[in-house]
Amino acid sequence: MKLILLEDVKSVGKKGDLINASEGYAKNFLLPKKLAVEATKSNLNDYELKQKADAKRRQEELEKAQEIAAALKDKVVTIKVKTGGNGKLFGSVTNKEVADAIVEQTKLEIDKKKVSIGDPIKMVGERTAVVKLHPKVSAEVTIKIEEV
Repeated sequence: MKLILLEDVKSVGKKGDLINASEGYAKNFLLPKKLAVEATKSNLNDYELKQKADAKRRQEELEKAQEIAAALKDKVVTIKVKTGGNGKLFGSVTNKEVADAIVEQTKLEIDKKKVSIGDPIKMVGERTAVVKLHPKVSAEVTIKIEEV
């Protein structure tokens, strides 16, 4: 029996998959628990339209991420911090501070969770931060730490 999964089902498939299941499994488990619907012509048509819409949405997200990556390319973001002797910082510069500085200086919307600086920044100087905009797209930004 052909079915379209409405939810992820362990060892069967993911949401939106078109599967072949035995009639007993479908009628006794998948259909009563609303985990799947029968693959009729109308349901298949809806499934195909949804697949196309999802593909279009994913493509738009990828293009937007590529635009932001192009805008971030070769950008130098300056962060001014208080320092002690020998250029050491009081505390450290975090992902949140880097993300806030990027947003403030470039006017691009970037989430702090997408910024990766590796080890915390504790010295004055330049570092590179990686901004993961999409699973396929990331951009490198130079972070310049200066004394106040």
